Amino acid sequence: MTTMPGNLLLLSVCAAISALITFLSIRYALRNALLDLPGQRRSHSVPTPRGGGIGIVVVAMAAWATLLFDGHGVPFGGWLLPALAVVAVAGWIDDHRGLGVRVRLACHFLAAIALCLPIMRLLAFLFDVAMAASGHSSTKAMPLDPHAILAFAASICIVATVWSINLHNFMDGIDGLLAWQALFVFLALAWSTPGDGKLFLLACAAAVAGFLPFNFPRAKVFMGDIGSGTLGLLIAAGAIMQILSFRGSMYAGLIACSAFVVDTTCTLLSRMLGGRRWYSAHREHLYQWLARSGFSHARVVAFYMAWNLCVNAPVLYMLDRAGSHSAGREGALALAVYVLALATWIAGKRWCLRQAWRIK
Repeated sequence: MTTMPGNLLLLSVCAAISALITFLSIRYALRNALLDLPGQRRSHSVPTPRGGGIGIVVVAMAAWATLLFDGHGVPFGGWLLPALAVVAVAGWIDDHRGLGVRVRLACHFLAAIALCLPIMRLLAFLFDVAMAASGHSSTKAMPLDPHAILAFAASICIVATVWSINLHNFMDGIDGLLAWQALFVFLALAWSTPGDGKLFLLACAAAVAGFLPFNFPRAKVFMGDIGSGTLGLLIAAGAIMQILSFRGSMYAGLIACSAFVVDTTCTLLSRMLGGRRWYSAHREHLYQWLARSGFSHARVVAFYMAWNLCVNAPVLYMLDRAGSHSAGREGALALAVYVLALATWIAGKRWCLRQAWRIK
């Protein structure tokens, strides 16, 4: 681990490289007519270049490769790099000429498997070593097979990672929202993640910070699927790293992402229950309804960041300062955050619908 001045210099370089690549991506998008055009299902009013998230991808991959090259004991080993590459390439193709839903999901599952399975195999190996060291060579006497539990955990981890990739893509619909959210989540997870994991998460935050001036308060470029999908994978990886560090609450990632998780999940369920094609483009997320109700993009972003700072941050701080951790207590607090988020989502959606009826 380098010194504090060295870390600050490294993070400044990460932000600068991300900003430079983002600037170059705008010129590339304009030269190749890679533009998001206004439309009924869009929240912007002028043609805007897309694909600016490539700077975040490059910095994240370079930061992880540097940690590996230096011989640091980072989790995931080299598997995070191909996982990032698969998601980024799928997003790049989708930004340029479109990619079918099935192919895109297949790529996301492939990346999630590459990310999660090595961790589960390592945990299974460590369990076997611990059993052998304690003199137990069989798990038959145990009420539950630990390897079956690990297989189930791996399945949950893979599905959750795929959902993270897609939900962050869904929430990338107005200027600055996803970038500010990712910045908050990376910093929140870095707070309770030690060592190299902390440095990597801070590097990801610096990469987002380098992109942010081009995307907020008025977007000069959109990050595109290459950026949103990669951020979803990085946030899932960050949450896993934080859990494996055994520092802070194991629910830190879920709490930090509560606004996005509730908005996407509730919107998806409402569309499915309403008989609509849930996978088609739409403008039914709460943040989109707020923008359609007359709020500026900057003000909608402020609402979501207010939730992060006034609800998520105090809960995360309280859990981090608790010292001894109780899984039941932490789970109850996480559940309380999600119940409050659900109530806020319902109230916000009803208010927006009343505003729409008044306009009509």
